[in-house]
Amino acid sequence: MTQNCPLRQKNCGGCPLLSMPYPDQLAAKRAKLVRLVGKYGPVRPVQGMADPMRYRNKAIATFARGPKGSLVTGIYAQGSHRVLPTEQCLLQHDELDKTIQAVRAAAQKCRYEAFDEDKGAGLVRHVLVRRGAKSGQIMVVLVTGQPTLPGARNFVNALLAEAAQRGVTVTTVVQNVNSRQTSAVLGSAEKVLYGKGFIVDTLCGKTFAISPRSFYQVNSVQTELLYSLAIKAAGLTGKETVIDAYCGIGTIGLAAAPHAKQVIGVERNPDAVRDAVGNAKHNGVKNARFIAADATQWILEAAQAGQKADVIFMDPPREGSTPEFIQSVVQMAPRTVVYVSCGPESLARDLELFVKKGYKAEYFIPVDMFPHTNHIECIARLVRATH
Repeated sequence: MTQNCPLRQKNCGGCPLLSMPYPDQLAAKRAKLVRLVGKYGPVRPVQGMADPMRYRNKAIATFARGPKGSLVTGIYAQGSHRVLPTEQCLLQHDELDKTIQAVRAAAQKCRYEAFDEDKGAGLVRHVLVRRGAKSGQIMVVLVTGQPTLPGARNFVNALLAEAAQRGVTVTTVVQNVNSRQTSAVLGSAEKVLYGKGFIVDTLCGKTFAISPRSFYQVNSVQTELLYSLAIKAAGLTGKETVIDAYCGIGTIGLAAAPHAKQVIGVERNPDAVRDAVGNAKHNGVKNARFIAADATQWILEAAQAGQKADVIFMDPPREGSTPEFIQSVVQMAPRTVVYVSCGPESLARDLELFVKKGYKAEYFIPVDMFPHTNHIECIARLVRATH
């Protein structure tokens, strides 16, 4: 079964594989992984979704000026900064669509003007919306080009009313200020306008607080699968010291904690570390601690200081890890490295170095986190080769 979307004809690049039957997508993704990493170890079948639609728990829409001064919201056309007005997206939960519509209607009522990137004038730039898959809680982050939001209370009241009309309950509203000329959506300054400034959700039996700039996987169904497979790949017995590198808000580390002696999470983003510490506390996890530091720098210094780890989870960004990080991992000599990759090309590059340093890949498990796109997530179980 294939789907179609009118936005594809307007050069939306959000789901390039939408017209390809889903089993064919999975086969193509596995073939790509086999080509890139198959020489290092067996690639298992791709773990796909029973229902690969409406899976996203996060959406971003950009404001633009519409006809007669009206506001429109949408996504950029592929390779451009031209906004395609969008009412719904087949990949995101329908409550996110409705919430974005409510934000736009409320901003229109308050007579807010769309931010003009070229002129650096106007007020509203983007809206980021998150939804807790289990909790149903909804966060709205209104990104503005200037610090002052005129009539902020009126905007919140209008937003709550517009959302309620559409059958949606908004949990919290945050203003994020981004006045820079940048393609990044969020700036560094924030102000909570309504609610607590974060939402909570449950993942792998643990409760997580998610703030506007937290990294939280956008496909909750597949994330539970991904993390459970990653923890299984670690082969934990309850006696291990585990390092969770690039740990974000602590999702993998906290899910692994009941199966380990101790967990140390390392993450560069201080907001995420603050969330991770809070998440450990909320969940009563006593054997996990989190450190705000660059993962490469921290592990380098820890390895030089003689620190050892039995298992290292690494979930780096798409560009992969660094030779310095990998060398430090090798120096710590964990028996198992569980590499969670969102970039097969960078995984292949990093594997080459791991293999040279005495590790071998036992297997790869691909997980389809982003159906209808070219992206593929993959778990690699690496073990120290015995000589």
